[in-house]
Amino acid sequence: MRQLWLCLSLLIPTMALAEPSKQRQAELQNMLKHDCGSCHGLTLKGGLGPPLLAKDLINKPDDYLVEVIQNGRKGTAMPPWKPFISEQETRWLVQTLLK
Repeated sequence: MRQLWLCLSLLIPTMALAEPSKQRQAELQNMLKHDCGSCHGLTLKGGLGPPLLAKDLINKPDDYLVEVIQNGRKGTAMPPWKPFISEQETRWLVQTLLK
């Protein structure tokens, strides 16, 4: 039984990191450019929202970025995106931003 738990603990993180399909990646890239870009600037250098360039995000933990994207930021214009993108897709977006 202990070996089963060990195997599952090794598989679950791998499954959570599965990439979205190529079509969904294109949709997410479009969302990033247009929806996120409407506040963060079309070049993501900042605007109403802060810049989303890799150099600006490098010191922020991935989990923090996922939390902000999924749940928004109260008292700001940052809405929650959880109704539109999954946590897996959000993690893919974070990795895309950090490249």
